[in-house]
Amino acid sequence: MKSAATAVSTIVALVLFRALCGDAKTVISVDDVQSIRVDLDLSNVARKVDERFLSVAIDASLIAEERFMNLLNSPKLRTLAKALIPAFLRFGGTKQDFMEFNPRGRYFQARENSSRAVLGNLCKRLELPPLLENRLKQEWVLQSKTLLQEELEGKYKKTKFSEYAVDLLYAFANCSGLDLIFGLNALLRTSENTWNSSNAELLLKYCESRQYVMSWELGNEPNSYEKKAGIRVDGYQLGKDFVHLHQILQESTIYNSTGLYGPDIGQPRDHRKDLLTGFLETGAEAITACTWHHYYVNGRDTSLEDFLDPHVLDTLATKINEVLETVESVSPGKKVWLGETSSAYGGGAIGLSDTFVAGFMWLDKLGLAAKLGVDVVIRQVLIGSGTYHLVDDNLDPLPDYWLSLLYKRLVGPEVLKAEVHMNFGPKKAIRVYLHCTNRKSTHYRPGAVTLFALNLNKNEATISLPTHLANSTIEAFVLQSAGEQNLHSRSVKLNGEVLKMVDDRTLPLLEGRELPPGEHIKLPGFSFAFYVLIEARAPVCK
Repeated sequence: MKSAATAVSTIVALVLFRALCGDAKTVISVDDVQSIRVDLDLSNVARKVDERFLSVAIDASLIAEERFMNLLNSPKLRTLAKALIPAFLRFGGTKQDFMEFNPRGRYFQARENSSRAVLGNLCKRLELPPLLENRLKQEWVLQSKTLLQEELEGKYKKTKFSEYAVDLLYAFANCSGLDLIFGLNALLRTSENTWNSSNAELLLKYCESRQYVMSWELGNEPNSYEKKAGIRVDGYQLGKDFVHLHQILQESTIYNSTGLYGPDIGQPRDHRKDLLTGFLETGAEAITACTWHHYYVNGRDTSLEDFLDPHVLDTLATKINEVLETVESVSPGKKVWLGETSSAYGGGAIGLSDTFVAGFMWLDKLGLAAKLGVDVVIRQVLIGSGTYHLVDDNLDPLPDYWLSLLYKRLVGPEVLKAEVHMNFGPKKAIRVYLHCTNRKSTHYRPGAVTLFALNLNKNEATISLPTHLANSTIEAFVLQSAGEQNLHSRSVKLNGEVLKMVDDRTLPLLEGRELPPGEHIKLPGFSFAFYVLIEARAPVCK
């Protein structure tokens, strides 16, 4: 008996190993299919998030050498960015606290001329020629390695940027339809260790002269200032620094009503909780929303198994609740954002953060954050150094980009309740979330709802819906890894077709597959999907 049990254990382990490692010959038997029942509550909106809930970042490392800001003029990158609106575009990160505005003077022009140039034909006039784009992309690969080494060594070079870089950034945001948030340097300090605002005021004056409408942040992860720069700023002082910036913005004719976000603190851990509390006690009134950062794992020592582990995914809920409780206790009603977030810190996990498997962390984060009450989630990064980007070094979309695009098109801001019931197997391995369908999508009737689901198992899951929805017409958008690398693939299939751009200015049609009425939903192993219940007639979604 013992040897037989051992043999069975060995076979189970071998099957799991093959599934994780991408053995295409693994066969799923009928007995392996999991049966799941999902309860959906269409009578009540549990929460409502900002319509720009899924937003993106450009890492400030792009400005370390100003010429790389020209990549923002790529027609391909603009096409990809524009497809994600409405969204915020955060420009910030570690590098923001090591950069200074250094105006050259020759870019100052009469307000009428400059604003007309930037907001008028600049979108077409500044487009990057293909030859220059290819050269910059090749050079960026080398630059990324330099920046990664800087991150590994923890030695950050100071950078100066000019009006030209600001113009390029604003033109990209404006031409793409994104709402820009610019991160200011908080490590410019006086001898009394208060924030020295003189450089920021210089930048604000320039942006105001160009009539650039944008929002602001001050500093990035202040909990790590001592480690990165040998400077310690407590929460109480940081809050006063934000009040100082708020007062400066109030005196501006353009920025007196724009957003100010902070403190962009790392996820709760020991003294960071005290820093956030101290900040809110002195600075809560100055900010539009409270921002914090989250990553699941260390990119240098994580594994494929971590990216599929329900317990790792569940750690997000603990962190979100800790931040929400802190904010509610000090500044009740203040909105909370994930101001920077991705899978793994330290620039991402090589071979994981830019592949199909990263989508499990990303989609679950979007579902869980909205469900628990986070108003905006800003993805690190659209473009920048590291391996957690949405587009690769050739500016081609990676799996998480396609996932983000589908989310934008199908998922509305209204959060509804969904609950999983399983006959057997680990419940947490099948995760579902429910929203009203994006009402801006003219393809669906009012009252439609979107169920999105993740299957962290190798086994197919059969999902049955409540009786009153069982015969609803369902449009399915199933995402699976493409190619021989399986979960490590940098390509993704939608309903069996590999997704790729038609050309640099054209995205493919993202078409769903209509399921026969009354048929159970079949979610393949190691996949995630969106299901639009077209005839749900949810009164709260009309």
